[in-house]
Amino acid sequence: MWLIPGQNQTRVFEFILLGFSSDPTTNSILFIVFLLIYLCSIMGNGLITMLICMDTQLHTPMYFFLCILAMLDMGYVSTTMPQMLVHLLAHSKTISFAGCWMQMYVFSALGIAESTFFVVMAYDRYVAICHPLRYTVILNWRLCIWLAAGSCICGFLSALLHTFFTMSLPYCGPNKVNHYFCEGPSVRSLACMDTYIIEMVNQILNVLMGLTPISLIVASYIRIAMAILKIKSTQGRCKAFSTCASHLTVVSFFYGPSSYIYMRPHSSYSPERDKQISLFYNAFTALLNPMVYSLRNKDIKRAFLKVVGHSKVDC
Repeated sequence: MWLIPGQNQTRVFEFILLGFSSDPTTNSILFIVFLLIYLCSIMGNGLITMLICMDTQLHTPMYFFLCILAMLDMGYVSTTMPQMLVHLLAHSKTISFAGCWMQMYVFSALGIAESTFFVVMAYDRYVAICHPLRYTVILNWRLCIWLAAGSCICGFLSALLHTFFTMSLPYCGPNKVNHYFCEGPSVRSLACMDTYIIEMVNQILNVLMGLTPISLIVASYIRIAMAILKIKSTQGRCKAFSTCASHLTVVSFFYGPSSYIYMRPHSSYSPERDKQISLFYNAFTALLNPMVYSLRNKDIKRAFLKVVGHSKVDC
């Protein structure tokens, strides 16, 4: 912190991220656990991305969207986890004001992009089940690329507004953030001014950006459920439902915790509880996605065995 000339107050130029614990033994254990989670997330999502890129039979809209989701997950978890791992072992747990600004922006951008992208994946399932004969006509490659790009653009533009509101506040007092990364509510609680209006604006934006994709996903799956119920064959119903189960599982793990953090009143803010809950939509969702999509998907398994088979032949 620095003293502002001519004023009896200081200005914060760096923050201290308190993380989960100050006990070295506990931090060492957490380091091992989170390192394994991070490595598994990167390797799992990286493997899915590689398999989809290498196997021409997986060059379909559904797997193109799955590949984009895997890349978003790798970026999302890499925004927070590497720094958290360093802080678990390092004596200094500081982050510069600019670094905090950038981390908050990228994290928000990728989170909003992934939230929007789940709507795209729900639309993909809707077209596949409700209009199977026109699937490749409706979801042509031009539209797929525009949907993926639009999700990312939406995320990075929306995050600008959210981050601007938070980082434009005056920070001149305590600089200890009770979190493992620069998350909006945790940083705003340190501002040396009344943040009621800012909190209200942020909450309205969060509700709009949260309820809109959730509503579109629910609408898609209502149509999907109606289409599935019209299928006479029990086997056909089970097959149609299984194609949506993976997406619904991942969506639930992502939207449940994130909705609690960002769509609730600021008065119920609890730093210790929020740190634990944020791990679900940050670390565990990125870990869960490849497990859900690979273990339940025959095409991914076939592509993996094909790649392994080629490797054995080459050896």
